[in-house]
Amino acid sequence: MALIVQKYGGTSVGSIEKIGKVADKVSALAKSGDQVVVAVSAMSGETNRLIALANEMSSKPHTREMDVIISTGEQVTIALLTMALLDRGCEARSYTGTQIKMLTDSVHGKARIREVQCDAMREDLNAGRVVVVAGFQGVDEHGNITTLGRGGSDTTAVAIAAALKADECQIYTDVDGVYTTDPRIEPKARKLDRITFEEMLEMASLGSKVLQIRSVEFAGKYNVPL
Repeated sequence: MALIVQKYGGTSVGSIEKIGKVADKVSALAKSGDQVVVAVSAMSGETNRLIALANEMSSKPHTREMDVIISTGEQVTIALLTMALLDRGCEARSYTGTQIKMLTDSVHGKARIREVQCDAMREDLNAGRVVVVAGFQGVDEHGNITTLGRGGSDTTAVAIAAALKADECQIYTDVDGVYTTDPRIEPKARKLDRITFEEMLEMASLGSKVLQIRSVEFAGKYNVPL
């Protein structure tokens, strides 16, 4: 039995049908005997919609309130995915960043993770449940909702994998691997079978959108197979 952390981005959970397909995949893994934690992003386009609402309301939205509004996108996804898993006979429970105590600093919009409290997740995993966590968000020491910056769900997944000492952290997206460059732009791009933390960190720092740079730093620091 392995402990696997999976992350599904916005394009992977962009519709009810796609969330259903994710539920099929997660349910099959859980029923095979593995323990599974799933971190998810907001549905594709939802974060932009929420930002637009905030900007329509205020010409200069306060950063604390901006984090409150944009964190709701992931909350919708975790509830929908958990419903889908339960309908498939797969025991599951959803958590926001606040509920699992994803503790961060107080820098709204680009907070850094300080600690992940694992007790509730471990209890669920030991009871045979899939744990579904809202990516991209946390909570500071004062109880304020924080967000981790664009791509922050990657960092959420890696941080959870590090804290739980997971066997593997799997990032699912709309391409089938890490390429030398964007295969949608350059048809001669090559898919890489393996890449070091240092190489991935360099790609991320140069603008590659495969992984958020902080997630790569986290993976390297805690030696998480990613």
